[in-house]
Amino acid sequence: MARLALRGIKKRFKNTEVLHGIDLDIGDREFVVFVGPSGCGKSTLLRLIAGLDPISDGEFHLNEHLMNDVPPSKRGIAMVFQSYALYPHMDVYENMAFGARLMGLDKAEVERRIAETSQMLRLDELLKRRPRELSGGQRQRVAIGRALVRKPDVFLLDEPLSNLDAALRSEVRLEIARLHREIGGTMIYVTHDQVEAMTLADKIVVMNLGRIEQVGSPRELYERPANSFVATFIGSPKMALIDVTRDGDRVGIPGGGTIALPNQLAAPDKAFRLGIRPDAIKLTRDPNAEGFKATIVYQEYLGDNAFAYARLVNGTMIGARTLPNEIYDPDEAVTILIEPGQAHFFSAEDGRRLSA
Repeated sequence: MARLALRGIKKRFKNTEVLHGIDLDIGDREFVVFVGPSGCGKSTLLRLIAGLDPISDGEFHLNEHLMNDVPPSKRGIAMVFQSYALYPHMDVYENMAFGARLMGLDKAEVERRIAETSQMLRLDELLKRRPRELSGGQRQRVAIGRALVRKPDVFLLDEPLSNLDAALRSEVRLEIARLHREIGGTMIYVTHDQVEAMTLADKIVVMNLGRIEQVGSPRELYERPANSFVATFIGSPKMALIDVTRDGDRVGIPGGGTIALPNQLAAPDKAFRLGIRPDAIKLTRDPNAEGFKATIVYQEYLGDNAFAYARLVNGTMIGARTLPNEIYDPDEAVTILIEPGQAHFFSAEDGRRLSA
């Protein structure tokens, strides 16, 4: 079992504070993904959990034991690095055996664990090769195998797919998901790629500027983002945010059309930011339709679907999912229709969610 509790975690480098009081609980066997833009503090937080950097303030508990001063080798945590960090002079077998031997395991137990892990990761035929003789995906599997051989309570993975091409990322992502199902350990995975977060996580932790913006399941974050930052970070293409004004039971863009205000919006403000995901938008060429007026900029054809991008009269760019056989020309005039109940509303001042 592995339950983690972080309470008021802060990290400072000299006079610069990069984590500002992180509070987070991670349950046993959960697959948790830290996601956020570069520089948000997600890798720093992972290193604090691993014990590679000291905690400036706050407490980290693992299974109710305070871990602040416990050295990395005694925490029961294994980390897979972005750069693989394999020993170039050792073959795959020796790379996987090295950490297990440091744990004091006898030769028979080391061999048993390597045999079990190499079979799980399909590395049997690669055990005598050195890292330079492996592809990127194979090196990443070896790095994961080295962690598995230690049988840790917690697995930490720091952007393990960022050095792989698109096809390999998809393949190794499936391997990681399969491993979590088979071994059932607690995994914490760091990425800036929200697609990885959405497809792998039981729980996503969205970070920004050293703070947690929201914690929840992929569905919760997609359907009910807590603020405009989460709304635009989760989802691809991202949610469009439109500055609108309120006039009675309608909201609109000056000179660019209006839509009916949904009943679930509970806020007295007159200024909002309207959030619309591409799936909630339909385009029409009818100039009399009720919606926002826009001009097509370009269209992406992706085979099974397509996205059209249009610019509103206030300059905001909107992305809309379309059928592959719907063709729109650049500079063509369209009206943006919004599916009932699919709009999100955020405060124009602080970005907090306003709709129920």
